Amino acid sequence: MKFARLALILITLAFSPIAFGRASHLGHAQSTPSLESQGGQAAIASARPVERKITAYTLPPDLYQKAKALSRTQFRFNIISFFYGLLILWIILHWKLGPKFRDTAEKASSNRFVQALVFAPLLVLTIAILQLPADAYEHWVSLSYGISVERWGAWSLDYAKAQLLLIVGGIFTVWILYVVIRRSPRRWWFYFWLISLPIVVFLTFIEPFVIEPMFFTFAPLSQKDPELVAQIERVVQRAGLTIPPERMFWMKASEKTNAMNAYVSGLGASKRVVVWDTNIVKESIPEILSDFGHEMGHYVLGHIWKGLAFTAGLLFVLFYLGFRCLGWMLKRWGSGWGIRGPDDFASLPALLLLLSIFNFAADPISNAFNRYIENQADVYGLEVTHGVIPDAGQAAADSFQVEGESFLGDPDPNPVDVFLFYDHPPISDRVRLCLTYDPWSKGEQPQFVK
Repeated sequence: MKFARLALILITLAFSPIAFGRASHLGHAQSTPSLESQGGQAAIASARPVERKITAYTLPPDLYQKAKALSRTQFRFNIISFFYGLLILWIILHWKLGPKFRDTAEKASSNRFVQALVFAPLLVLTIAILQLPADAYEHWVSLSYGISVERWGAWSLDYAKAQLLLIVGGIFTVWILYVVIRRSPRRWWFYFWLISLPIVVFLTFIEPFVIEPMFFTFAPLSQKDPELVAQIERVVQRAGLTIPPERMFWMKASEKTNAMNAYVSGLGASKRVVVWDTNIVKESIPEILSDFGHEMGHYVLGHIWKGLAFTAGLLFVLFYLGFRCLGWMLKRWGSGWGIRGPDDFASLPALLLLLSIFNFAADPISNAFNRYIENQADVYGLEVTHGVIPDAGQAAADSFQVEGESFLGDPDPNPVDVFLFYDHPPISDRVRLCLTYDPWSKGEQPQFVK
């Protein structure tokens, strides 16, 4: 389990961006022609490459075998990495590293913030070092399957940036958390939850401005492909909305991955729709418009706010369970671990251990919520592109087929894997929806775009 998720549990989901996208996993790319838009529906139709009629999500035998092998590898890795993360925290507790870091911090200063300034980086870096083999293996798998193209030097730089973010966030998190615990030993979980809510909103707001540019290059989509923006605006008009071109961004993903994706992030004035450059190169105009329709569904249906509300509810439960169990854990093992009590900085690894377990147990619920949100966006995308591009269902199915090939999406994933770890519906289910959703021919009302 990565420390990013643990820090995220404590304060926010911002270190793993609260963004809703078309694809949830990276994969091996299958190249398709890049197309130019000429304007209007006739131009869209003529821009299509030689058609392959999609009737279901399938892969050729070689890619199918790779997809199945990758799916099994990822499933095993997700299970093993969870227990490996628990082992890391147990090692820190067993070796009494927390008390050693606390003593170092207390020797440095009697000021609590300065102590947090010393303690948090030591803990973050210790976990990062112990976690490095798992993270490196994950990247190696991505490279070996042709998903990632990011060399080890660039990957190491990104890894260092992520740890820097965690250190900065960890310093303030540790300081705030233990100020609250010391002032309210019995209500700290509730007050810390209240404090976390505006921080979650703030970090979600600044994420597109501060965090994402640390890892990727962005540019206005109107600069990279003005004709595509003109076509996108037709879809926006179909929805009766106004999404300014300055809210549409191009992201240079190709320097790190062969996969394809699009997503929305930010909040209020920072909200934006992002299309990866790999989509623009490998998809036809109708397929890209299908991508955008999906992302516009997140934009219009308020999924970021709904995601924040869900996160707030999840944090409420996790903090309460952490409070209820931390005291019991420290009474039983705290003295052996050198922990003075719940208000001791050294108790943080114990709290993270508990939150890791509870969060893993809650993952199926979180993922089911995310799959529901993604399904809604899929339906919205089909509705908003209906009548704008020829055969919108087939265009969306084409898009998912190409994207599934790009990240080696498993055509028939293990149901247990889906239940535990899939935060998006399986590609096969999404293609089936695209090919069967047709309320217009049945005289029924669409769900979202009337």
